[in-house]
Amino acid sequence: MKTPLFFALAAVCILASCNSRTINPDSIFVFNLSSQKQLTRNKGFIRVYETATNRLVDSIDLSVPDGPETSIREGDIKYATVPYQYARSFVATNANTPPGTPSGQGMPTSTKYQLDIIGGFTDGFHFHPIIYTDSTAKVYLHHNVLDYGKKYRMKIDKNIVASHSITFKFSTKHNKPLMKDTLVVSCEGKGDFNTIQGALDFIPDNLMQPVVVFVKNGDYEELVYFRNKRNVTLLGESRDGVVIHYPNNEVFNPHPMNIRTNELLGTFPSRRVAFAADNCSYMVFRNLTIKNDLPGQAEGLLLMGDHNRLYNVKIIGDGDALQVNGSTYFKDCVIDGGGDTVLGRGPSFFNHCSLYNRGGAFTWIRNTQVNHGDVFLNCKFANSMGRESSLGRAPMNKGRYYPYNESVFIHCELSNIVPEGWESVDGETSNMHFWEYDSHSSSGTFIDVSSRNKASRQFKMPDDDILIRNYSNPDFILDWNVPEK
Repeated sequence: MKTPLFFALAAVCILASCNSRTINPDSIFVFNLSSQKQLTRNKGFIRVYETATNRLVDSIDLSVPDGPETSIREGDIKYATVPYQYARSFVATNANTPPGTPSGQGMPTSTKYQLDIIGGFTDGFHFHPIIYTDSTAKVYLHHNVLDYGKKYRMKIDKNIVASHSITFKFSTKHNKPLMKDTLVVSCEGKGDFNTIQGALDFIPDNLMQPVVVFVKNGDYEELVYFRNKRNVTLLGESRDGVVIHYPNNEVFNPHPMNIRTNELLGTFPSRRVAFAADNCSYMVFRNLTIKNDLPGQAEGLLLMGDHNRLYNVKIIGDGDALQVNGSTYFKDCVIDGGGDTVLGRGPSFFNHCSLYNRGGAFTWIRNTQVNHGDVFLNCKFANSMGRESSLGRAPMNKGRYYPYNESVFIHCELSNIVPEGWESVDGETSNMHFWEYDSHSSSGTFIDVSSRNKASRQFKMPDDDILIRNYSNPDFILDWNVPEK
């Protein structure tokens, strides 16, 4: 057996020397595997003790399944009758609150699966305590169980990462970082935090002071959920160099059995996405890749809030790659969905973005009459499998009616789009805006729109000059002044 290595995703540290090394409390533990033949993976414990007091600070029973593998039956589930309460006097963690404690009107989350409180969401998320590859095992403790300035002892039972049990010691950094203008995240341990979640947990709710979280290039395999953040810029070193991803979907992290999630303002949060910014405003995302590693109802990114902006961000998901419920501006972004691509109630403005899917609808927008839906200006739409996709569907969805669905396409490049443009258009459409202007191919030739769905409309000049100018203006759609950069 090779000597196990401890490092935060990539930073190598032989265990024998870890006694003299201090790490960030949000570190992930990675072990080299010389052989997996004897690993049972579903038995034994991972335990962490505080050295000074011998207090057990974390325990993971690997006989408990990570999460469900089959979908729950929805039935006639309603939305909560009262708005979800985001205000909080303290932030719940695994150290002070039992995971699965219900919030809102949700039923308690069952403890028959692994549960982890992330971002103060007491209902908890199912998670993978260990993620194996051919050569490594990443060990994830429960969030926020380690503290600064402490010495710990971790014991891992046999056949989990080795054919024998392993015990090793480590220390955490003496002091937490100061609250400053820029916080640095490095998966190699060369920053204030090792994880995206660690940095966002550190930032206080609704902070008025602008904060930049600079993320160094690296692989960040973590389930990210945070709420009540404001004026935070998440800045990656490079879009393709910073990859934030996790295997999650509606089956693995379903909604409570008694209430629906998201879609309507103030309803119970969703848990099925890889990266969720919940009740967050004035956020900026720049130079990042966000990806969901599972198929199904599995968005890469969920945004709940207003006045948010994304620049040069790549989002990959399945079922829907992106869900946006609040005013958001996108510039030079790539959105890649397995089936449908963009979901949400908006309003959203996409400027010079590229959108892909592998069949289905590019949009399924559910705005109400109080705000705009989604507008795409100078964007590119293509089916990555060479099949045909539609620009959108509406206004019906599983018996629910969205009469104000608005998806508008101006100066967009289209390929492999069904001649009808839109699909599944039924019910009353008089208040619906399926609008299009100057759709063209990659060569610049106009698309034949003679077979477009009768519920859609083609803008024409000069009659629609004012509409075209208004819908080409993000300030008009979002109802706030969008900065140039």
